[in-house]
Amino acid sequence: MATNKPIEVEELFGDLERATGDRKWFVIRTKPRREKKLAEYSLKSKINYFLPLKDSERVYQYRKVIFTKPLFPGYVFVKCNSDEHRSLVLTGHTAHFLPVPNEKELTDELKQIFAGRQIGADFKETKYIDKGTRVRIVSGPFEGLTGIVEDQNNINEVVLQINLLRQAVSVAVGSRQIKILR
Repeated sequence: MATNKPIEVEELFGDLERATGDRKWFVIRTKPRREKKLAEYSLKSKINYFLPLKDSERVYQYRKVIFTKPLFPGYVFVKCNSDEHRSLVLTGHTAHFLPVPNEKELTDELKQIFAGRQIGADFKETKYIDKGTRVRIVSGPFEGLTGIVEDQNNINEVVLQINLLRQAVSVAVGSRQIKILR
């Protein structure tokens, strides 16, 4: 039986700072299940990208296999110039590019996701919150992250969102671990 070796990629190549010069941030909608292949190509081509990953576990008969999969399936965040943009299109892994109207907002959101991954946050997919209260986690393992809570009276998770995609992930916290931001 033939098996494909899973592609292992770094979540981030480059930085999550705002674009300068002729570079721009884009959100690439990939063809199905091509996120890691696009990230692998970007790494080889030295194109700045961010592909947030999450650990996933699968049990096959008597063995447990842990692998990574995209936190936001179908999307890769890329900072590139027009030549790099063209080369990414030619890979055959991209479906289309979403322009980023507010780079500061996107990079701030990506930094929150990256910081959470660096400290080992167990992100869970959750619904996007249209209206909520901004909070900062002030104690515990996720100290420093900022996000949104839906209900101030029942706080058990903080939601980190990517507004452009209208997608979100959450991390479990206690109500005493957060501070409401005004």
